[in-house]
Amino acid sequence: AKLYCCDWDGIAPLKARVAAGLQDGKRVVFPGHWIAASNSPADQLRAAAIWAADIYGSGTAPPPPALSKHGRIRIAYVSADFHAHATAFLMAELFERHDRTRFETIAVSHGPDDGSAMRTRLVGAFDHFLDVQHKSDDEVADLLRAMQVDIAVDLKGYTQGARLGIFQRRPAPIQVSYLGYPGTTGLGCIDYVLADRTVIPPDQLAFYTEHVVWLPDTYQVNDSTRAAGVESPSRAAAGLPPDGVVFCCFNSNYKITPEIFAIWMRLLAQVPGSVLWLLRPNETAVRHLRQAAQVAGVEPERIVFAERTDLASHLARLRLADLFLDTLPYNAHTTASDALLVGVPVLTCIGCAFPGRVAASLLQAAGLPELITDSLEAYEARALELARDAAARAGMRAQLTAHIESGPVFDTDRFRQHLERAFTEMVERHRRGEPPAPFAVEPLPPA
Repeated sequence: AKLYCCDWDGIAPLKARVAAGLQDGKRVVFPGHWIAASNSPADQLRAAAIWAADIYGSGTAPPPPALSKHGRIRIAYVSADFHAHATAFLMAELFERHDRTRFETIAVSHGPDDGSAMRTRLVGAFDHFLDVQHKSDDEVADLLRAMQVDIAVDLKGYTQGARLGIFQRRPAPIQVSYLGYPGTTGLGCIDYVLADRTVIPPDQLAFYTEHVVWLPDTYQVNDSTRAAGVESPSRAAAGLPPDGVVFCCFNSNYKITPEIFAIWMRLLAQVPGSVLWLLRPNETAVRHLRQAAQVAGVEPERIVFAERTDLASHLARLRLADLFLDTLPYNAHTTASDALLVGVPVLTCIGCAFPGRVAASLLQAAGLPELITDSLEAYEARALELARDAAARAGMRAQLTAHIESGPVFDTDRFRQHLERAFTEMVERHRRGEPPAPFAVEPLPPA
C-alpha cells in the first residue's frame, strides 16, 4: 500500500487495511511509508520485521569478520545521500571533524554525484571516498571486508535509495543504524541504533531489533557551519503580507495530515491577518490544500507557497517566520534544526514513536521544553497563545540566538566527541567478547 495519498477521505480506511494486513503477518506496506502514517512503535516494528524477513530473510549471511588490527578504528558511512541532501547538510562538519588520530573514515556512496559544492566538500571530508553506485550488494560487501572495516554505519534504513542488502551480507563486525531512518530496521544484522532518551525512551527497547545507544543532548547532529544569507529578503519579496503572524511548516507535504491541517485552518481563522507558509509541493497538492482551506472557511490565498531554493537562501528567508508549526505523527527533523538555527520557535506535539519525537529531542536540548505539547488539543491552544504573544516569541528568539553560540544542539564538536565515545565503546565490547547491548554515553561537561 502507498500512503502518500491526496484523497484525505481515503486515508483512514487505507490505514485500517494496512494495520489489519500487518496483524496477519502480510507484507502490505513499505516501512518507510508506514512511519509517516503510524504513531505506534509496535506497528512500526511489525512492518519492518515483516519486510525484512520477506526481502532479506532468504539465504544465510556469512559470519562477521574480525575487528581489524590497525591502530585506528575504521568506520564506513554507507549512504545514497552524499550530495546536496538533508543528511549531508546535517553531517558534513561531523565527517570533517572526526579525530583522524583514532578513526579512519570511509564514505561508501551508492547514490548519484550531483556535481554540487556539497559533493565536493564531502569527497574531501573522508580519508577514502568510494563511489559504488554501479556495484552490486555483494561487490560492496566484499569491498568493505577487503578494507577491514570495523564499523559500518547505514544512513538510509527504509528510505529512497536504501541498500540494506549490503548489511545483510555482514561486511563489518559492528553494524549501526543512524539518522536517515527514524525507526527499527527489523534486521538482526544491525547491531546498534543511535538515539537519545527522548526519541527512544528506555521503555521502548522492545520495539527495536537493534540495541539502543543513547547519546547525550540530542541524537541529531547539526553542522554549525551552515549559514544563512547575509540579509533576509523583505516579506514582499518572499510573497508574504507586510503585517500579521506568519505560521510556517517546511516539512515535506506528505507529513501534513488532515488533523494537523484542520488545526492550522482554525488558527488562521482565529488570528486575523495571519498566513500559513509552506514549501511548494507538486501542483496537485497545491490545488488540494487550497481547496481544503476553502472548505474550512479560510481564503485559499492565506496559504503561501515558497519555491525551492538553495539552503543559504532558504535559511535567510526562514527568519521571516514567526512560529514553526510541526506535524504529527512524523515531526520536523532537519527542518526543525533549520528553524531553530535562524531563531524561529518550533512548536511540536510529541508522538509515541521515534519519527514523532525528534523535534521534542531538539527542543529539550535547546532549553525550550515549553514548546513541547503532549496532545493536539494542547498544541492548538499553545499555538494560539503564542500567535497572540509577540513578546513571548521574541524571548524565545533571543534564547535561541544565545543557544546557537553556546548550547549543545549546534555544537558539532561536542556531538563528535560523544559519537566517538559510542563507537569506541562498541569496539571495546566486541574486543572483550561481549555481545552488543544497550548503553548510554556519558555527557561531556558543559564548555
